Amino acid sequence: MAQDTAQQAAGTPAAPARVLLTMLVPAFVVGVAASLLFLLVSGVAERLQRVLWGNLPGALGVGPYSVAWMLIMLTATGVAVGLVVWKVPGHAGPDPATLGLTAAPMAPRVLPGLLLAAVLMLAGGPSLGPENPIIAVNVGLAFWAGRRLLPRVPGAAWAALAEAATIGALFGTPVAAALVISEALAGRPVKGALWDNVFAPLAAAAVGSMTATLVAHPSLDLHLPEFGEPAWKDLLSVLVVAPLAAVLGMCAVYVFPYVHRAFGRLGHPMLALPVGGLVLGLLGALGGPLTLFKGLSEVAELARDPDGWTAGRFAVMAVVKLAALVVAASCGFRGGRIFPAIFVGTAFGLCAHALVPAVHPAPGVASAVLGVLLATTRQGWLSLFTAAVLVASPMILTLLCVASLPAWLLVTGRPKMQLRGDGTAIS
Repeated sequence: MAQDTAQQAAGTPAAPARVLLTMLVPAFVVGVAASLLFLLVSGVAERLQRVLWGNLPGALGVGPYSVAWMLIMLTATGVAVGLVVWKVPGHAGPDPATLGLTAAPMAPRVLPGLLLAAVLMLAGGPSLGPENPIIAVNVGLAFWAGRRLLPRVPGAAWAALAEAATIGALFGTPVAAALVISEALAGRPVKGALWDNVFAPLAAAAVGSMTATLVAHPSLDLHLPEFGEPAWKDLLSVLVVAPLAAVLGMCAVYVFPYVHRAFGRLGHPMLALPVGGLVLGLLGALGGPLTLFKGLSEVAELARDPDGWTAGRFAVMAVVKLAALVVAASCGFRGGRIFPAIFVGTAFGLCAHALVPAVHPAPGVASAVLGVLLATTRQGWLSLFTAAVLVASPMILTLLCVASLPAWLLVTGRPKMQLRGDGTAIS
């Protein structure tokens, strides 16, 4: 996340109110534009998905989620994205395994290919979300346009506005962006008060989330069975489930560099991506259609019937989805890891409920999502917030704060699911 937004714009040690006010117009414009681009990309991908997984197999007389069609579609998606990475100018950006949620501005010529690769990936079924490429594209566009239209505003400020606006649109609330900004600023030499630094990005996040809410009405609430006053058994549940979910997430983190290296040995995107797509098709055949795609609508389907599958089936879906996340992120598909990780945590939490009915689905799912996200992202505030908004209960937050402590002890100081340029994991 870009630093010192208001102070850089002002050129002074402290940002007076008038300087903060001057940033509201850029924040408003970036917030609306970033949110609309996210909604446009999501809408195009959803329509293409309906064609590829509904109209086309129907016209061919093939089952849309048959094993044969999953293998064909995932492999074909690998070929299509491989062609974009190989032939389109900019090669759809750098290796996605080296990128996190935030992004440095990319050259404008890179952005069309990155958008195209993201749309094809979202429609084709790989287990990645839209967050990383959408943030990267919005940051690149805001940086490029902002530096030309208002050159006195530093480029870092435009990047901060775009990141915050996109995160606000993705989660449907500016709170997620505020937490990510605060975490990014922690430990850095920041001039002035914290709220001076987050003022303009928070405004952009608020506008971005309001735009997304007015247009698309997004919600992360899974509508799990109502959870009332927590009991001692609920505290025990989250203290067990969250660390176990973190251990599961760390398994993926530790194998990530090795899987990435294996695909790297293929030496060309037209080999790595189709092979990766074929592996994803095989995993989809094993885990079922719910383990395909970014996982958000699939999570809602799981949550609609917490008792609809056996513990073994929930466990298979959690493991398969995590494996699919590792493969998709390693072979070169452009996408983010947060939404698939939410699916993994949800399946794991419902598995705990199926094994031990005393584990209420709401705290079970929330604590499992918390553990998986802590392991894969190493972003405490974002993990805590995401887990909390899945359950519409004010009582869940206290339990999650307690559950985060042992889970964090397991993951702190260890690698995260992001690689350096040389292929080694970042701690």
